[in-house]
Amino acid sequence: MDEFQSQLLELRRGWCRHHLLSLEELSAEEILRILDTAEVFRRAFDQGIRKWSLLTGKTCVNLFFENSTRTRNSFSLAARRLGADVVDFSAATSSLSKGETVVDTARNLEAMGIDAVVVRHSTPGTPHLLAKSLRCSVINAGDGPHEHPTQGLLDILTIRQRLGRVEGLTVALVGDIAHSRTARSNIWGLKKLGAHVIVCGPSTLVSRDWEKLGVEYSYSLDEILPRVDVLNLLRIQFERQTRRPFPSVREYALLYAMNAERLARTKPGILIIAPGPINRGVEVTADVADGEHSAILDQVTNGVAVRMAVLWLLTGTTSQTL
Repeated sequence: MDEFQSQLLELRRGWCRHHLLSLEELSAEEILRILDTAEVFRRAFDQGIRKWSLLTGKTCVNLFFENSTRTRNSFSLAARRLGADVVDFSAATSSLSKGETVVDTARNLEAMGIDAVVVRHSTPGTPHLLAKSLRCSVINAGDGPHEHPTQGLLDILTIRQRLGRVEGLTVALVGDIAHSRTARSNIWGLKKLGAHVIVCGPSTLVSRDWEKLGVEYSYSLDEILPRVDVLNLLRIQFERQTRRPFPSVREYALLYAMNAERLARTKPGILIIAPGPINRGVEVTADVADGEHSAILDQVTNGVAVRMAVLWLLTGTTSQTL
């Protein structure tokens, strides 16, 4: 364990950022620093080390205004594994129902003596607003359709672990690109690390404007399959849509679902990931989701490691006694 601790201290040394709001604002070097830190925690997991005292005495608040399973629970688990205390905020039973603003809610929580706020909100820019109003660290756990930086990081970490690199790979993001914060974070992170990115889906969900970010667009999954190294299958977010973007779910599955027949036409080492929740039979069939090319559950494991890395880098200190 001493070896892991010394590596973590070295990775923390020189880190300057106080918040994690987006991957757009991070440099390639900063992204790699987070990934390398997460790798240390992941290797420790694999050796049975699950409990640390790195953030003993720190308090992390999960300020979630949207539903979440993986992100909320993995942030809670990450903080507890680092030794921090965790407060899970419930919007339904808070003073927001009495007219209190999100900023005032967060400032009142900060006044209780906290070190980090993990915020998810349906309005883009909410984490940025809180970062301007709070002294504690603010971590974006998803702001509307804007960004989801830790999801992008764990996707990229999974790719690097499975394929050994990111630079030079062709990664296709398939599905509801228009409403996907995961797609945006992946695009920023992957491009900065040297990958070629393709966004693919129905024309109602994939605009030519994505070319402005330096990515390729396609409306045909079958046409791009032979040259793709990684497929990231995104959920259709009906809850964010005001009208149905295609005639039926059945038609979408016919054109874009990853199934055994399509898998047979890909590169032998194709990697299939999905941010979840997955809709079996819509974005991916059960045999592919559970098959040897899938790393969907590895992503969940890596999510804890990435969030431990982010909490450690943002709120830890190299001067503490481990």
